Amino acid sequence: MKQENLTALLAEMTLDEKIAQCLQLSPFLFKGAKKNAELTGPVLQEMKLTDAHTENAGSVLGSSSAEDMLGIQEAYLKTNRLGIPLIFMADVIHGYKTVFPIPLALGCSFDRETVRTMAEVAALEATADGHHVTFSPMLDLVRDPRWGRVMESTGEDPFLNSELGKAMVAGYQGDASKLHENKANLAACVKHFAAYGAAEAGLEYNTVNMSTRELYQNYLPAYEAAIHAGAKLVMTAFNVVDGVPATMNKWLNRDVLRQEMNFDGVLISDWGAVAEVINHGTARNPAEAAQFSMEAGVDMEMMTTCYIHELKGLIEANKLSESLVDEAVLRILQLKNDLGLFEDPYRGLKEKSRQTDILTPENRRKSREAGLESAVLLENKQQILPLAETTKIALIGPLATSNDILGGWNVYGDEKDGVNVETGLQEVFSELITVSTDYTAFTEEDKSTIAKAIQASEVVVLSLGEKNEWGGEAGSLATIRLPEAQYDLAKYVQSFGKPVVITLFNGRPLEVKELAEASDALLELWFPGTEAGRVTADLLVGKSNPSGKLSMSFPQTTGQIPVYYNHLRTGRPQTEANKGERYVSHYLDIPNEPYYPFGYGKSYSKFEWKTAELPKQIQLGESLEVKVTLKNKSQIAGKEVIQIYVQDVTATISRPVKELKEFEKVALQPGEEKTVTFELTTEAFSFYNHQLEKVQDPGVHRIFVGTSSENVDTFEVEVGEV
Repeated sequence: MKQENLTALLAEMTLDEKIAQCLQLSPFLFKGAKKNAELTGPVLQEMKLTDAHTENAGSVLGSSSAEDMLGIQEAYLKTNRLGIPLIFMADVIHGYKTVFPIPLALGCSFDRETVRTMAEVAALEATADGHHVTFSPMLDLVRDPRWGRVMESTGEDPFLNSELGKAMVAGYQGDASKLHENKANLAACVKHFAAYGAAEAGLEYNTVNMSTRELYQNYLPAYEAAIHAGAKLVMTAFNVVDGVPATMNKWLNRDVLRQEMNFDGVLISDWGAVAEVINHGTARNPAEAAQFSMEAGVDMEMMTTCYIHELKGLIEANKLSESLVDEAVLRILQLKNDLGLFEDPYRGLKEKSRQTDILTPENRRKSREAGLESAVLLENKQQILPLAETTKIALIGPLATSNDILGGWNVYGDEKDGVNVETGLQEVFSELITVSTDYTAFTEEDKSTIAKAIQASEVVVLSLGEKNEWGGEAGSLATIRLPEAQYDLAKYVQSFGKPVVITLFNGRPLEVKELAEASDALLELWFPGTEAGRVTADLLVGKSNPSGKLSMSFPQTTGQIPVYYNHLRTGRPQTEANKGERYVSHYLDIPNEPYYPFGYGKSYSKFEWKTAELPKQIQLGESLEVKVTLKNKSQIAGKEVIQIYVQDVTATISRPVKELKEFEKVALQPGEEKTVTFELTTEAFSFYNHQLEKVQDPGVHRIFVGTSSENVDTFEVEVGEV
């Protein structure tokens, strides 16, 4: 539909029809839904919704199948006066039916292509079932693993999150200008705008409090990168930003998002967030909640009814301009037009079943590859890994036979389609004895069974970790430890003197010191998705070489949180020279450093790198070329991630000890050598000052080149005045 036709369509709509377009409801509230139809009456009554509301509502949240969506759309179009189709949105976070590793794991891949592929496959499968929009990527910067939703972020670094966010948008949307043609692509929704990942104490839905400069410097960049990559939607956050709930924050949404970031797509609230501004104490009633949210530029209200019940009265009372509703509705119509829904409300599903695109061997292969790229080898003492396939294995632990390996925010995947650890290892090892234990209990009976299994084996593979439900939304923990039974199990298994390999499945960084000390190898697999067991087996026997790097630091203990690599300096820093002194910034009972730092991860290969000599001085505004030669010194093919960090030694604002500015994952055959060239532009040397201006200061800058945030070579470059 041409733009002038969209404008004409808007002019034909009544005020009631326009307001209804701003309403998003669950599928069971619509006629034609195949599931939960018996709930429709009571819920409609509770929400005070009429047939007129559902026959004009603009979008549907979280339908379950192509059949369901076809039925809803058909019934809807029979009653909608102007034939404006519904748009179907869903949480497709790390895969659809074929589940990929959780986003935090994907962050550990440090690989743009891996992340793009996940999104591409997710879009292929989700559109085959009728979905039009995914509520992804989630680009909240995270520094507190107590918060369950760290599993849904790609980590603690603004640059890494930005790069992977752009890759995700590209995978979901393809060429965004051709979404009307490319019916295997989804529109992407960036969330949660803004700073939701900074919830105090890692407590879900809690308040956020930070300076505006910190917001600009570290929390906004990833959202902005994805928006500039063409993301069609943005979702508001539950939290306040500078004391005002994000959903009614006019400065945040109109000034920052619309004007500074030039976002012209649909802004949607999170579930119930419009009504929740009343709980925040910034609106007295649903009418004010509706008024303030619409004034702030929120186009669509998810699963509350402030707009549908209150906007008309506000307009009639001259408390709200109808032009604001017109702006919102035009953006919603534009999104539907971009997706080609006016020409084909079913996006091809009427003509052809695309169920053969779902859970295919090829999709499984790509999920498996993503799991292999994302796993992080934390320990490998005496190079116990990889294991020979003839090794007699005792597989022990709560994750040995569990199919709870898909991870949080997996809405559409089915555990029965997943490959658990036992199944994966059975396909590789000729002799395998399995003892499954409870997640939270370790009994005397367990000890007897385990002892027999260990005595009959050569190596113990101990599969430990979390349940999916212990993380994700509303999955906050006060202590980031596994149940004590699992630490006791690890110590008991170690007492037999056999080599112990721990495979760890979890959705957040954990306290792992005791596990590292009780094992010969520690492999962080996160929740790898549908092919979890095969990913585990491939890594254990060396069919694949671990190449993941931590995208979030692992604390020594919960009390050290937040601990992140790009922290600011202090006036009394602890250094190697003053470590014995009391009156410096340090803990009395633990080291200052994380147990495992950002960017850390081992390999079965041995790599060395050399950085070409850097110039001693460059001018303000001049780029710096960094050439790094990487060589595989081993007889095992592998991948290493070259990481470039920068520190502004003296600036008008205290700057972090280091910040990631470039990275590249490089694959090398045994003995192979490659040179990678990076360009550090002005952007890499710039920061926000107190006036929120992006500036570059002259002076000494340190350039760190290495394979983690701590394993680096250091160079100094003077940035001079022009």
